[in-house]
Amino acid sequence: MATLRCRDVTFPNIQAVIFDKDGTLEDSQDFLRELGQKRSRLIDAQIPGIGEPLLMAFGINEDTLDPTGLMAVGSRRENEIAAAAYIAETGRGWLESLAIAHRAFEETDQYLKDAAGTSPLFAGCLEVLKFLSDAGLKLGILSADSTSGVQAFVKRHQLDSYIQLQEGVDTELSKPDPALFLQACQTLGVEPASTLMVGDSAGDIEMGRRGGAAGCIGIRWGNGGDVGLAGADVAIAQLDEIQVVDA
Repeated sequence: MATLRCRDVTFPNIQAVIFDKDGTLEDSQDFLRELGQKRSRLIDAQIPGIGEPLLMAFGINEDTLDPTGLMAVGSRRENEIAAAAYIAETGRGWLESLAIAHRAFEETDQYLKDAAGTSPLFAGCLEVLKFLSDAGLKLGILSADSTSGVQAFVKRHQLDSYIQLQEGVDTELSKPDPALFLQACQTLGVEPASTLMVGDSAGDIEMGRRGGAAGCIGIRWGNGGDVGLAGADVAIAQLDEIQVVDA
């Protein structure tokens, strides 16, 4: 066990730290924005006029991505259902709306398959993960991305030796359902009360809180403020603010 400190908050008796991926470890804002824009354009090509409302629903405003919006924090399934709901508002049946959304999402994946692996780690993440691992902590990633997406991320950045848990959202469960956090802790072989949750969204914080985490650390890189992180025990601007003070 170790004692961790962030700013003026101390977390004693910690065995594990679970991280979100997008916006926490991976600087994926540009890719997610491009993903949402392409999905919207493809659907708009079939249903003219729906593109702008879809962008708003996804949390995309020109060249900015809302860190609390659907593209930033929602699972693929949630984004697809939201798109289908907007399509259904045009008078189409629900099954047809789902099919149109699904085809657009699949086509977007093919179009952007080469760009999917280009998002970088935030500066200093690798060093922090190594430092925490060397301190004897178990580390995991629990993301709204798919499990295969998380695994590809870990492989691409050569994090296998530090990350013992690589989990995404592949079922109807999604953040902030605490069952995801509890399952992750079980996989790591640790108690929730000895595990920290680190993420950049209200969903991460609420999931950890409801799952009985030892603490929840919100991160908003740079000067992005702490919007959506009000429930966190502490909000930080970069990952190296997580310090091990006793191991």
